[in-house]
Amino acid sequence: MDANLVDQVLDAAARVVAGGAISPNGHGNVSIRVPGADEMYFTSAPSLMGLRPEGIARVGLDGMLREGQLPPIQGAVVAMHTALYQDHPDVGCVVHTHSPYATAFAVANRSIDCWIEALAMFGLADGVPVAAYGPRGSEQAVANIRAALRPGVPAVLLANHGVLVFHRTPDLAVLVGGVVEEAAQAAINAGGIG
Repeated sequence: MDANLVDQVLDAAARVVAGGAISPNGHGNVSIRVPGADEMYFTSAPSLMGLRPEGIARVGLDGMLREGQLPPIQGAVVAMHTALYQDHPDVGCVVHTHSPYATAFAVANRSIDCWIEALAMFGLADGVPVAAYGPRGSEQAVANIRAALRPGVPAVLLANHGVLVFHRTPDLAVLVGGVVEEAAQAAINAGGIG
């Protein structure tokens, strides 16, 4: 595996964790498209916390493992990463988490409206849509993600599951994930105020 790409994945995962847009157990996935190739580097460990190089796999955009290990529970979400790379040639990084506040909206099947300025600044002026539920890793789940996305929108909530963000670079994808979580948290907190 390319050590530079492994380091990029490790760095992006560490920034997701440091930013706090993640569940307490650190469950989630980060992938980075390999420039000029139909493959990605994908976190195959059960948690983004304390991720090490052996927790990264090289996976084709056809979903086939090319190098490393890919346990079934992690392998089940590969298709939603590969679908975004297949559909959006400009996407360089995909981040999936169960960040607590955004996931609360996903469980409630409610979109996150553009309540805070930062959402508009990062392509979410119309808010974050919700993809209808489909069993984890199923063709239906991927079809629902594709159906929910609008051009230029770099995030989608996964009903009863979590959140999926993507962008040109790891820096932007991690940033958008943090902004989505911040907007969800602000909405829930503001709801308590009335």
